[in-house]
Amino acid sequence: MSAIGFIGTGHIAAPMARHLAAKSHEIFVSERNLETAADLENSIGATVLSNQEVLDASEIIFLCLRPHVSPEILPELKFRADHKIISVMAGIPFAQLQKECAPASEFEITIPLGFLEKGGCPLPGFPNATVLTQLFSPENPVLSVASEDALNRHFAICALVPGLLDLLATGAAWLGNETGDVDAAEFYATQLLSGFLAATPKGKAGSLATERDALATEGTLSIQMTSSLRNADVHDVVKRTLAAIGEHLTPPA
Repeated sequence: MSAIGFIGTGHIAAPMARHLAAKSHEIFVSERNLETAADLENSIGATVLSNQEVLDASEIIFLCLRPHVSPEILPELKFRADHKIISVMAGIPFAQLQKECAPASEFEITIPLGFLEKGGCPLPGFPNATVLTQLFSPENPVLSVASEDALNRHFAICALVPGLLDLLATGAAWLGNETGDVDAAEFYATQLLSGFLAATPKGKAGSLATERDALATEGTLSIQMTSSLRNADVHDVVKRTLAAIGEHLTPPA
């Protein structure tokens, strides 16, 4: 088992820490978010330390800082050459990590979401996914991506998730208003989508379109929805927004 430290203890770090503690790894968390750190101390026996003490105690380091504060904190820390660094900070280029975490030289960058704790969260890794696979597989599928640019496009797709949730929340609120039972409406909308996606074939391009077309056939209510979204240019908005996020994450030449 490994000694694993978290620099930054928040919404993404906590489920990873719980998942790894369940596998009997020793967990050290920074005191940056005292409330979350205290909860992890009480629930999984994590040790709460200063940022530097986390580094000193750990073999594997998860960098979970908000990107805009990373340049203020990382250069002040003393990393070791044998540290294995995993960054979950969108928008922090690989070259910047190498500079700010020297003399450490083993890095992996990934994109976790909170449901990783329960399994089923896909984890793209760059420049490889060796440590990620050791820590999170087989409960969570791990895949290596070919380039930093490709990884940043995966980050962009992650931003699509809250967008889809926003649409689903709108639909659930509409249903609740129509039926008068907002809790049952949200349960129904959530279960409808999660159950359908769970049953959808994965890993083959075109599966989503096939499932869509099986529902949205001529003369159905479903095609009224898909047609309305296309006529309102919703798909073009999605593609433009994804492109803009991808460009934002692209390191300067």
